[in-house]
Amino acid sequence: MAKNMQPILKRCRTLGIEPGTMGVDKKSNKNPKQSRKKMSEYGLQLNEKQKVKFIYGVLEKQFRKYYVMATKKNGITGEMLLQILETRLDNVIFRLGLANTRREARQIVNHGHILVNGKKVDIPSYLVKPGEVISVREKSKSSPRIKEIVETNASRIVPDWLDMDKNTLTGKVVALPNRDHIDYEVEEHLIVELYSK
Repeated sequence: MAKNMQPILKRCRTLGIEPGTMGVDKKSNKNPKQSRKKMSEYGLQLNEKQKVKFIYGVLEKQFRKYYVMATKKNGITGEMLLQILETRLDNVIFRLGLANTRREARQIVNHGHILVNGKKVDIPSYLVKPGEVISVREKSKSSPRIKEIVETNASRIVPDWLDMDKNTLTGKVVALPNRDHIDYEVEEHLIVELYSK
């Protein structure tokens, strides 16, 4: 499985993302790159796509597949694309506070620590649906690493499309996320414009 191994802070600076969006606490001590020339329309569209791909840790082939899925759904394509990305299992684990970053969430899922409706799911790109229950495997609950993660993220706000019981480490998908649940700056219409050329 291919994965993005670029340094997070450096990439955040390049794409103009707050490190907190990635689950990283550090502040970059350098200023964002100031471009000397005005970015073209294509450059803006490409930058927006790269930013969203980087936030969710998705590579081009899969991202394009999500875009095609979004075009077939009822609703605004850009918003549907963000909804699909938000409902990825690795993102849900991150949102529930069961991982510090989406990269770590992907690893937790890959290693089989997560159950969906009581069944082990080790595919980070699994798309959750409303009503599904996500929990940490009984064996994994006693893991020092999982305990440490849960303590670290005790104060993290869980979005209202998810419900989390921190005592049992069980979350539930209450509804599908909408545009208001996206907590970072994104102009998704630019991505749609880029792909629809």
